[in-house]
Amino acid sequence: MLRVENLTKAFGGVTAVSGVSFEVTKGTIHAVIGPNGAGKTTLFNLITGVYTPSSGSIVFEGSEIGGVAPERLAKRGISRTFQNLQVSMNLSAIDNVMTGAHLGLNSGLLAGMIGLPDLGGRERATRIRAAELMEFVGCGAYVAAEARSMPYGALKRLEIARALMANPRILFLDEPAAGLNHTETHEIEDLIAALGKTGITVVLVEHDMKLVMNVSDRIVVLDYGKKLAEGTPAEIRVDPDVVAAYLGAESEGV
Repeated sequence: MLRVENLTKAFGGVTAVSGVSFEVTKGTIHAVIGPNGAGKTTLFNLITGVYTPSSGSIVFEGSEIGGVAPERLAKRGISRTFQNLQVSMNLSAIDNVMTGAHLGLNSGLLAGMIGLPDLGGRERATRIRAAELMEFVGCGAYVAAEARSMPYGALKRLEIARALMANPRILFLDEPAAGLNHTETHEIEDLIAALGKTGITVVLVEHDMKLVMNVSDRIVVLDYGKKLAEGTPAEIRVDPDVVAAYLGAESEGV
Protein backbone atom coordinates (compact mmCIF):
# COMPACT_ATOMS: atom_id res chain seq x y z
CA MET A 1 0.00 0.00 0.00
CA LEU A 2 2.85 2.36 0.88
CA ARG A 3 6.45 2.12 -0.28
CA VAL A 4 9.21 4.42 0.98
CA GLU A 5 12.52 4.19 -0.88
CA ASN A 6 15.81 5.85 0.10
CA LEU A 7 13.94 8.74 1.70
CA THR A 8 16.15 11.60 2.85
CA LYS A 9 15.43 14.99 4.39
CA ALA A 10 18.12 17.53 5.21
CA PHE A 11 17.64 20.82 7.04
CA GLY A 12 20.69 22.86 6.16
CA GLY A 13 23.65 20.81 7.33
CA VAL A 14 21.54 18.44 9.44
CA THR A 15 20.17 15.26 7.88
CA ALA A 16 17.08 14.29 9.89
CA VAL A 17 16.14 11.27 7.75
CA SER A 18 18.78 9.44 5.72
CA GLY A 19 18.10 6.78 3.08
CA VAL A 20 15.14 5.18 4.84
CA SER A 21 13.24 2.42 3.01
CA PHE A 22 10.31 0.24 4.06
CA GLU A 23 6.90 -0.96 2.90
CA VAL A 24 3.50 -0.99 4.59
CA THR A 25 1.03 -3.72 3.63
CA LYS A 26 -2.66 -2.87 3.40
CA GLY A 27 -4.66 -3.70 6.51
CA THR A 28 -1.68 -3.95 8.87
CA ILE A 29 -0.55 -1.97 11.91
CA HIS A 30 2.97 -0.70 11.35
CA ALA A 31 5.00 1.04 14.08
CA VAL A 32 8.00 3.35 13.84
CA ILE A 33 10.13 3.53 16.99
CA GLY A 34 13.44 5.00 18.02
CA PRO A 35 15.09 7.34 20.53
CA ASN A 36 14.20 11.02 20.72
CA GLY A 37 15.66 12.79 17.70
CA ALA A 38 15.76 9.63 15.60
CA GLY A 39 13.69 11.23 12.81
CA LYS A 40 10.32 9.59 13.47
CA THR A 41 8.12 12.68 13.28
CA THR A 42 10.15 14.02 10.35
CA LEU A 43 9.42 10.75 8.55
CA PHE A 44 5.71 11.19 9.24
CA ASN A 45 5.84 14.80 8.03
CA LEU A 46 7.47 13.68 4.79
CA ILE A 47 4.89 10.99 4.08
CA THR A 48 1.93 13.21 4.95
CA GLY A 49 3.05 16.19 2.89
CA VAL A 50 4.16 18.58 5.63
CA TYR A 51 7.75 18.39 4.33
CA THR A 52 9.08 17.85 0.83
CA PRO A 53 11.78 15.15 0.58
CA SER A 54 15.33 16.17 -0.26
CA SER A 55 15.57 12.91 -2.18
CA GLY A 56 13.99 9.50 -2.39
CA SER A 57 10.52 8.25 -3.21
CA ILE A 58 7.16 7.83 -1.44
CA VAL A 59 4.65 5.71 -3.37
CA PHE A 60 1.07 5.34 -2.13
CA GLU A 61 -1.16 2.86 -3.95
CA GLY A 62 1.07 3.03 -7.01
CA SER A 63 1.41 6.84 -7.22
CA GLU A 64 4.33 9.02 -6.20
CA ILE A 65 3.24 11.40 -3.43
CA GLY A 66 6.52 12.97 -2.30
CA GLY A 67 5.92 16.72 -1.95
CA VAL A 68 2.16 16.49 -2.53
CA ALA A 69 0.22 18.93 -0.31
CA PRO A 70 -1.47 17.51 2.80
CA GLU A 71 -4.99 18.47 1.67
CA ARG A 72 -4.50 16.59 -1.59
CA LEU A 73 -3.21 13.56 0.31
CA ALA A 74 -6.28 13.72 2.56
CA LYS A 75 -8.47 13.42 -0.51
CA ARG A 76 -6.49 10.32 -1.49
CA GLY A 77 -7.21 8.68 1.85
CA ILE A 78 -4.25 9.68 4.04
CA SER A 79 -5.12 11.08 7.49
CA ARG A 80 -3.03 11.77 10.58
CA THR A 81 -2.95 12.98 14.14
CA PHE A 82 -0.19 15.05 15.71
CA GLN A 83 2.12 14.60 18.67
CA ASN A 84 0.80 17.80 20.26
CA LEU A 85 -2.95 18.26 20.57
CA GLN A 86 -4.51 20.11 17.64
CA VAL A 87 -8.00 20.59 19.09
CA SER A 88 -10.06 23.79 18.77
CA MET A 89 -10.97 24.48 22.39
CA ASN A 90 -13.51 27.12 21.38
CA LEU A 91 -15.61 24.49 19.57
CA SER A 92 -17.77 21.71 20.88
CA ALA A 93 -16.35 18.20 20.88
CA ILE A 94 -18.59 17.05 18.04
CA ASP A 95 -17.84 20.15 15.95
CA ASN A 96 -14.14 19.33 16.25
CA VAL A 97 -14.83 15.88 14.85
CA MET A 98 -17.04 17.27 12.07
CA THR A 99 -14.19 19.44 10.77
CA GLY A 100 -12.55 16.22 9.62
CA ALA A 101 -15.25 15.91 6.95
CA HIS A 102 -14.74 19.35 5.45
CA LEU A 103 -13.25 18.03 2.22
CA GLY A 104 -16.48 16.19 1.49
CA LEU A 105 -18.88 18.97 2.39
CA ASN A 106 -20.04 21.72 0.02
CA SER A 107 -20.47 24.15 2.88
CA GLY A 108 -18.97 27.35 1.50
CA LEU A 109 -20.57 30.79 1.71
CA LEU A 110 -22.11 30.55 -1.77
CA ALA A 111 -23.64 27.15 -1.03
CA GLY A 112 -25.21 28.53 2.14
CA MET A 113 -26.48 31.72 0.48
CA ILE A 114 -28.25 29.96 -2.37
CA GLY A 115 -29.60 27.28 -0.05
CA LEU A 116 -28.51 24.12 -1.82
CA PRO A 117 -31.21 21.55 -0.99
CA ASP A 118 -28.85 18.84 0.23
CA LEU A 119 -26.64 21.08 2.37
CA GLY A 120 -28.71 20.71 5.54
CA GLY A 121 -29.11 16.99 4.99
CA ARG A 122 -25.38 16.50 4.54
CA GLU A 123 -24.63 18.41 7.71
CA ARG A 124 -27.12 16.33 9.67
CA ALA A 125 -25.62 13.13 8.28
CA THR A 126 -22.14 14.40 9.12
CA ARG A 127 -23.19 15.15 12.69
CA ILE A 128 -24.65 11.65 13.06
CA ARG A 129 -21.46 10.12 11.68
CA ALA A 130 -19.34 12.25 14.01
CA ALA A 131 -21.35 11.03 17.00
CA GLU A 132 -20.90 7.43 15.86
CA LEU A 133 -17.14 7.89 15.60
CA MET A 134 -16.99 9.53 19.00
CA GLU A 135 -18.70 6.45 20.41
CA PHE A 136 -16.26 4.20 18.53
CA VAL A 137 -13.18 5.92 19.99
CA GLY A 138 -14.62 5.95 23.50
CA CYS A 139 -15.79 9.57 23.62
CA GLY A 140 -19.51 8.91 23.46
CA ALA A 141 -20.06 10.54 26.84
CA TYR A 142 -18.79 13.85 25.42
CA VAL A 143 -21.06 14.20 22.37
CA ALA A 144 -22.80 17.19 23.94
CA ALA A 145 -19.68 18.57 25.65
CA GLU A 146 -17.40 21.48 24.89
CA ALA A 147 -13.88 20.43 23.94
CA ARG A 148 -12.36 22.58 26.70
CA SER A 149 -14.22 20.54 29.33
CA MET A 150 -12.77 17.19 28.23
CA PRO A 151 -9.86 15.43 29.96
CA TYR A 152 -6.57 15.13 28.08
CA GLY A 153 -6.92 11.40 27.37
CA ALA A 154 -10.35 11.89 25.82
CA LEU A 155 -9.02 14.74 23.67
CA LYS A 156 -6.37 12.40 22.24
CA ARG A 157 -9.11 9.99 21.19
CA LEU A 158 -11.20 12.90 19.88
CA GLU A 159 -8.38 13.71 17.44
CA ILE A 160 -8.50 10.15 16.15
CA ALA A 161 -12.26 10.46 15.63
CA ARG A 162 -11.68 13.64 13.62
CA ALA A 163 -9.07 11.91 11.46
CA LEU A 164 -11.51 9.06 10.84
CA MET A 165 -14.15 11.52 9.57
CA ALA A 166 -12.11 11.84 6.37
CA ASN A 167 -12.66 8.11 5.69
CA PRO A 168 -8.94 7.34 5.50
CA ARG A 169 -7.49 4.22 3.97
CA ILE A 170 -4.28 4.77 5.92
CA LEU A 171 -4.06 6.55 9.28
CA PHE A 172 -0.86 7.97 10.79
CA LEU A 173 -0.83 8.34 14.57
CA ASP A 174 2.01 10.44 16.01
CA GLU A 175 2.55 9.36 19.63
CA PRO A 176 -1.13 8.67 20.42
CA ALA A 177 -0.29 7.63 24.01
CA ALA A 178 2.00 10.57 24.82
CA GLY A 179 1.13 12.12 28.18
CA LEU A 180 -1.44 9.47 29.09
CA ASN A 181 -1.67 7.52 32.31
CA HIS A 182 -1.73 3.72 32.43
CA THR A 183 -5.51 3.43 32.05
CA GLU A 184 -5.68 5.93 29.19
CA THR A 185 -2.77 4.20 27.43
CA HIS A 186 -4.59 0.89 27.65
CA GLU A 187 -7.68 2.54 26.12
CA ILE A 188 -5.59 3.85 23.22
CA GLU A 189 -4.06 0.41 22.74
CA ASP A 190 -7.52 -1.16 22.53
CA LEU A 191 -8.62 1.56 20.09
CA ILE A 192 -5.64 0.99 17.76
CA ALA A 193 -6.32 -2.74 17.78
CA ALA A 194 -9.98 -2.02 16.96
CA LEU A 195 -8.93 0.24 14.09
CA GLY A 196 -6.84 -2.58 12.67
CA LYS A 197 -9.88 -4.85 12.71
CA THR A 198 -11.86 -2.36 10.58
CA GLY A 199 -9.39 -2.78 7.72
CA ILE A 200 -7.83 0.67 8.04
CA THR A 201 -4.06 0.57 7.67
CA VAL A 202 -2.40 2.18 10.70
CA VAL A 203 1.12 3.56 10.99
CA LEU A 204 2.11 4.87 14.40
CA VAL A 205 5.04 6.51 16.13
CA GLU A 206 5.04 5.63 19.80
CA HIS A 207 7.43 5.46 22.76
CA ASP A 208 5.37 3.06 24.86
CA MET A 209 7.00 -0.23 23.94
CA LYS A 210 4.39 -2.46 25.53
CA LEU A 211 1.71 -0.80 23.42
CA VAL A 212 3.85 -1.10 20.28
CA MET A 213 4.65 -4.77 20.86
CA ASN A 214 1.02 -5.62 21.61
CA VAL A 215 -0.64 -4.02 18.56
CA SER A 216 1.94 -3.97 15.75
CA ASP A 217 2.30 -6.38 12.86
CA ARG A 218 5.68 -4.93 11.87
CA ILE A 219 8.07 -2.41 13.37
CA VAL A 220 10.67 -0.10 11.83
CA VAL A 221 13.42 1.14 14.15
CA LEU A 222 15.14 4.45 13.42
CA ASP A 223 18.37 5.68 14.97
CA TYR A 224 19.97 9.00 14.05
CA GLY A 225 17.71 9.27 11.00
CA LYS A 226 18.64 5.87 9.57
CA LYS A 227 16.78 2.56 9.62
CA LEU A 228 18.41 0.38 12.23
CA ALA A 229 16.12 -2.63 11.95
CA GLU A 230 12.76 -3.86 10.70
CA GLY A 231 10.69 -6.91 11.55
CA THR A 232 7.91 -8.41 13.61
CA PRO A 233 7.61 -7.53 17.31
CA ALA A 234 9.18 -10.88 18.20
CA GLU A 235 12.15 -10.18 15.93
CA ILE A 236 12.62 -6.60 17.13
CA ARG A 237 12.41 -7.60 20.78
CA VAL A 238 15.55 -9.76 20.50
CA ASP A 239 17.48 -7.81 17.85
CA PRO A 240 20.84 -7.05 19.52
CA ASP A 241 21.32 -3.74 17.68
CA VAL A 242 17.87 -2.53 18.75
CA VAL A 243 18.39 -3.63 22.34
CA ALA A 244 21.73 -1.85 22.47
CA ALA A 245 20.53 1.36 20.83
CA TYR A 246 17.04 1.72 22.16
CA LEU A 247 15.23 -0.94 24.17
CA GLY A 248 18.01 -1.66 26.63
CA ALA A 249 16.88 -3.01 29.96
CA GLU A 250 13.26 -2.17 29.06
CA SER A 251 13.26 -5.05 26.58
CA GLU A 252 12.87 -7.51 29.42
CA GLY A 253 9.43 -6.12 30.19
CA VAL A 254 7.97 -5.76 26.70
